[in-house]
Amino acid sequence: MSVKKEITEIVNTLPKEVLCEVLQYLRQVEKVSQEKMRLSLNLKTILIEDKELLERLVK
Repeated sequence: MSVKKEITEIVNTLPKEVLCEVLQYLRQVEKVSQEKMRLSLNLKTILIEDKELLERLVK
């Protein structure tokens, strides 16, 4: 299943109140440059993958 189709299916199940928030979020994402989005996603991936290491470093 394509990502857009999955997103559409989820959006179709959301209550109207939530849709306004989703729309606001998507508008914010749309404004961010592709490079910043890629960097943000890469950072998130690193943090998730290295969570244990980061926790040990904190101690």
